[in-house]
Amino acid sequence: MELRDSGLVVWDVDGTLIPADLRWLRRSIAQTFGLAEAAIVFPETKVHGYTDESIVIDTAIASGVSRREAEGGVARFHEALATVMDEGRAELSLVQPPYPGAADSISALQLCGLRQTVLTGNLRLAAEIKLGTLGLDRHLDLRIGAFGSDDRDRFRLPRVIARRFARMYGYDLDASRTVVIGDAPNDIACARQARFSVVVVAHRANRDELAAFHPDAILDRLDPEKVVSAVRSLLNAAPSKD
Repeated sequence: MELRDSGLVVWDVDGTLIPADLRWLRRSIAQTFGLAEAAIVFPETKVHGYTDESIVIDTAIASGVSRREAEGGVARFHEALATVMDEGRAELSLVQPPYPGAADSISALQLCGLRQTVLTGNLRLAAEIKLGTLGLDRHLDLRIGAFGSDDRDRFRLPRVIARRFARMYGYDLDASRTVVIGDAPNDIACARQARFSVVVVAHRANRDELAAFHPDAILDRLDPEKVVSAVRSLLNAAPSKD
């Protein structure tokens, strides 16, 4: 199979490759709006599977900040998060290590000749620090990835990948040969809108909760053999363009 036809795997980051941890957002939001960390109130919904900017706006409002102030603080949040993440590299390795099988699953897909990137609500700088610090970026082509800093609406991020893919490789991304690996209902919905296939890992939600959103496959954990098998099955089922 030519590399052109091999397919693209698009990883979510928090909750999929590494455990989700809101401490970085909590610290950055507190610094951005001059609040005590203990005063930060994350909304019950619109946290997991959303972009950092949208989470910041909703969290600031839930924490007593006016919408106008919340919107006005987004640029400051970018600066605060850059500092918090850079200063927290050592802590990150201790409190947010990759899920078992994450690195091996990425390596196994690489050995299959698959391109890989990310689609994440993290700002690019946060994703790069997390993936680089934790040693997960070696086989991920972040040049074609999509991040929360590209658009506040996660559902527009597949277009970012398609645009960057075409620019980088000189031909259009084939949605039927693109597989998202995520963990949240929003990962499923985002993939479906883009006509990508989607595999979810039951790291946070259980199988029954995830099944209600009709992903193509559900895995209990990141077992490299099962990840490769699920991705290959979906790619083999993709319609031929011959």
